[in-house]
Amino acid sequence: MTDSVVASVRAHLLEQIGGPEPTAASVTFLGVEPLDVLRFALDDEGLVRYVTVGCSRHPMGDPGELVADPLRGPRAELVLTLSGGAGVASGVARTLAILAASPSVEGVVLVQDALLDVGEPLWKDAPFTSVLLDESTVADLPLPEPAESVRFLAAVPLTGNEAAWVRLRGADALREAWTEAGIDVRDPNRGAASL
Repeated sequence: MTDSVVASVRAHLLEQIGGPEPTAASVTFLGVEPLDVLRFALDDEGLVRYVTVGCSRHPMGDPGELVADPLRGPRAELVLTLSGGAGVASGVARTLAILAASPSVEGVVLVQDALLDVGEPLWKDAPFTSVLLDESTVADLPLPEPAESVRFLAAVPLTGNEAAWVRLRGADALREAWTEAGIDVRDPNRGAASL
């Protein structure tokens, strides 16, 4: 079923996002199946999307379980949306692949409001070192029973101060601060929210 999930995810993304055929970067980590990061070209709103493909190959589960369920459990892929074109985030494909591999490598379950810290810039010269997972505009992909649907979670870049704010006050408080300040989180050159 794993190959069919990957093929279904790719077809779903092409249908949901549209536009010209995306470019793909394949990233491999020792002991983990390859992960692809698709880059969808600028759309009419001037946005470029980077989407992982392969994270949802297997369901995410509790790392404390002795035997992993091969069918049941949440599945997810990550979507990073940025304004400014393809050149603004050099090296981000590797970072997204690291985050997408975290369920297999570290037993992390990717869910809305999760804070994932990379510990280094998300891409070359970026002021962001972590992401907050949120809803994306890509609809869930239903899979045959008993498998759960694949969720497509927005990976919203955060500065170190914003990540600390999430740990202290929660994700909703940070979203309110962004709204009050009129911050577009898709802008790779944005400043941090005043917290």
